[in-house]
Amino acid sequence: MDDIKLPKKKNVNTSEITDPGDNTKFLSHALAVRSLPAIDTSDPVQVEQRISEYFTLCVNDDVKPTVKGFLNALRVAKSTLWEWRQGNYRAGTHQQIICEAYDVLEALWEDYMMNGKINPVSGIFLGKNNFGYQDKQEYVLTPNQKQISNEDVELIESKYDELPED
Repeated sequence: MDDIKLPKKKNVNTSEITDPGDNTKFLSHALAVRSLPAIDTSDPVQVEQRISEYFTLCVNDDVKPTVKGFLNALRVAKSTLWEWRQGNYRAGTHQQIICEAYDVLEALWEDYMMNGKINPVSGIFLGKNNFGYQDKQEYVLTPNQKQISNEDVELIESKYDELPED
């Protein structure tokens, strides 16, 4: 009986496969990230070191890096990261560091999506919320109107001139 392997359980609600111990693994990783000592986020060297530390922790724990995990490692709000990334705040010191790290996260997200490593619905949600992707179609409407010539204007004016005054 000890040789029997139980099949992976399929979660009926999400169609995702979970293995025993997954919750422990992900929670342990999240707690490890959260327990990292605070850094001086005004110091770009410390920010860059913390980003490397976060990615290394993800590799060692065999966990996909996430934007929220990234934020937790830095201990900053999503709005702060957005300001750094857009160059609205600390552009000269933080923008390039954050953009490069975000590029890594986005490339991983694309790889996971292209290789079936993320549920497509979840992946679309992540792309829209974290990387600015949109479901959008644009239509350009061009009026198909004839240009009115001076002669046409004169003809119209003459018709109004012929109308009786009230």
